[in-house]
Amino acid sequence: MIKKFAYIIGLAVFLMLFLSSTCFALSPSSDTIYEGIDVSDWQGNINYSEVKASGIDIVYIKASQGTNITDPYFKTNYNNAKMNDLKVGLYHFLTARTEEEAIEEAEYFSSVISGTSPDCKLAMDFENFGNLTKDEINNISTAFLEKVKALTNKDVVIYSDASNARNIFDSKLANSYPLWIAEYDVSSPSSNVNWNSWVGFQYTDTGTISGIRGFVDRDKFTDDILLGSNDVITTTPNNKNKIEYYTVRSGNTLSRIASEFGTTVNEIAGLNSIRNVNLIYPGEVLKIDVTRNLDEIQSNVYETNHIVYTIKRGDTLTAIANRFGISIESIVRLNNIKNPNLIYAGERLRINN
Repeated sequence: MIKKFAYIIGLAVFLMLFLSSTCFALSPSSDTIYEGIDVSDWQGNINYSEVKASGIDIVYIKASQGTNITDPYFKTNYNNAKMNDLKVGLYHFLTARTEEEAIEEAEYFSSVISGTSPDCKLAMDFENFGNLTKDEINNISTAFLEKVKALTNKDVVIYSDASNARNIFDSKLANSYPLWIAEYDVSSPSSNVNWNSWVGFQYTDTGTISGIRGFVDRDKFTDDILLGSNDVITTTPNNKNKIEYYTVRSGNTLSRIASEFGTTVNEIAGLNSIRNVNLIYPGEVLKIDVTRNLDEIQSNVYETNHIVYTIKRGDTLTAIANRFGISIESIVRLNNIKNPNLIYAGERLRINN
């Protein structure tokens, strides 16, 4: 009798777990599923040709954070993903603590991505809330999303883990914006009272794929993540300084770095409190103000369809030219290289496609 009772109890528990994992899972918004990844500077240099060959359809790229941080690999990731016919989405990491700050971040994000033509809805990544109340979180999110949509004329999507989607974000947001949900080690994300479907499902943060060293987030997307058109975003740049972060590599000098970013040695030294401009060290992270040359950089990256190649240790201009099937002279001319025998690991070159 006891064994029979235990068997019945065990069967009931099994059925409850089975039902909760199947009947109450969040469903994709459509039957069409795309394989995807999302990337930032954490992935470093990516070989998008190999990524494409591995079966990836969509790549979401981090563009910006806060009101003055542009992901240092944003333009390279965007350009090279586009060159390899991947569908591209862009996201912003939100840090605002007030609605006013949210609007400033929306303006900054929109300014950073001006000149791009994303294929997928723009995404808000808001996950670190500090001491904010639930109402404050939802009001800040609404302010950011509405402003981005107004500035870019592009639809937007909310990225959230399963817990925040269920317990923090409210039904008003869910009724207005689709969900890109993160939940790991499950075949389908768990349901919540706000959304009844997902357009994106990040199912692991330890994915591996050819073309990327180390781990990368893996995703599935439905066709509802796609924009109706990939028209170029045209927004008026805001007047806040735009800061990029550069990691000093062996052989770098401040003058070479300044030349690469279209700034001056004195400006870099002042921004980073460098007393001796002849002393910088490999591994040191420098803040670079790219406000003045942002439009020029975007023109080079987005309008002329150049490939951006990061020089690796052991590279020569001859080897790079042979790899891309172009002449050394075209690389020298396009990048204003004074001495073709002096190139440095970590330096970025524009390559005619």
